[in-house]
Amino acid sequence: MFRVRTAAVRKTVTAFLAALVMLPGVAIEQELQLDYRMNERVVQVPAGRDNRAMLETTVFQPNGQGPFPLLIINHGKDPGSPNAQPRDRFYYMAAAFVKRGYAVMVPMRQGFANSTGRYRDRGCDMTTNGYLQAEDIRSAVEYARTQPWIDSGHIVVAGQSYGGLATMALGTEQLAGVRGLINFAGGLRDDSAGCGWRSSLVSAMAEYGANNKIPSLWMYGENDSLFGPDLANRMHEAYAEAGGKGRLVEFPSFKRDAHGMLASRDGEKIWLKDTIAFLKGVGMPTEVLYNVPPPPTPARTNYATLDDVEAVPFLSENGRRAYADYLTKMTPRAFAVSPSGAWTWAEEGEAPEARALATCSAKSSQPCKLYSVDDYVVWNGERIDAAERATMMASASTGAPADPNAPGAVGSTVPAAPASTSDTAAAVVAESH
Repeated sequence: MFRVRTAAVRKTVTAFLAALVMLPGVAIEQELQLDYRMNERVVQVPAGRDNRAMLETTVFQPNGQGPFPLLIINHGKDPGSPNAQPRDRFYYMAAAFVKRGYAVMVPMRQGFANSTGRYRDRGCDMTTNGYLQAEDIRSAVEYARTQPWIDSGHIVVAGQSYGGLATMALGTEQLAGVRGLINFAGGLRDDSAGCGWRSSLVSAMAEYGANNKIPSLWMYGENDSLFGPDLANRMHEAYAEAGGKGRLVEFPSFKRDAHGMLASRDGEKIWLKDTIAFLKGVGMPTEVLYNVPPPPTPARTNYATLDDVEAVPFLSENGRRAYADYLTKMTPRAFAVSPSGAWTWAEEGEAPEARALATCSAKSSQPCKLYSVDDYVVWNGERIDAAERATMMASASTGAPADPNAPGAVGSTVPAAPASTSDTAAAVVAESH
């Protein structure tokens, strides 16, 4: 997680996260459909004083009535208002656990997304911040234990970034049925004036370790932009020296920023082996029991080669530069275009195809279609010759700002605000005219 108090202290900390240049209030992840392959649904979990708050909680599970062992995954915090943060799903980790017969719950804590209640924090007091957020995780555990489809004796709790800090705070309690904790890049960063957040994190982990009741697995990457190897070691050493039971796994650099590893389609190759070993050690099941079909992807076409920039229809000069930039992005990725001249690319995270289409459609007066996915072209329209392209672009550009980098101009982008997760990934869009 990266907390910012003023716009002046925001800076890019994750290179693959680009700004969303789109209509106000459009949250791409909210456009994603529930995934029938894993029986995805959203439930409301009571929390807070007298259970008056409701946590918007994503649930995945195998077919059948259960009872299923349970994984609870806890989210980080994006910059800005918590209630503007989209619902987190941790789709790739959820799929790996559903294959192994688990139900998975991803609760949005109070004040986040569509959860009710108020987001609470104590500034630079990282110890208290973790405890406050852990209260909502405890509510999710207590709710799960009452459900007939949950095996209440086999629960593991994981968290990423701010969710990892909260998960470790939860470990100071003896919770019936909770056998293990998994901390993925846990922490909280606050660059506001006078906040020694690194030392505060170390102190928090020392307190959590002194009161630790549940064994844990820690995973931090070499190129984590928020919590690098030195800080990760300091936190773990403080935790262990105080009496905490936890193994630290330091993995090599992952893509551009290890902090986003859990949200990546390719992250499983990093976290799965050590996680399976940890699960076995705490008496949780690990055998694959179910087949979860991969999401359908558009078919490859012979319209053009991937790197043929001139073949992409409807693009202005700025759009062609954007497509050339798209070719340097990481997979999974997708590029969408519209006859109105709008274009979008989305990179990493969940369902880049759906995100690209949703963002493009928000800016376009005409329907958008995918042009490319990953490393191939999926466009199945007719080729547009140079003369027709010039006519279309002249029409589309009428009234465009003279400065191509002016706010709202075709292809304009702004630096990304620092982000933590998991489920937010790059998307750049051009407005149509």
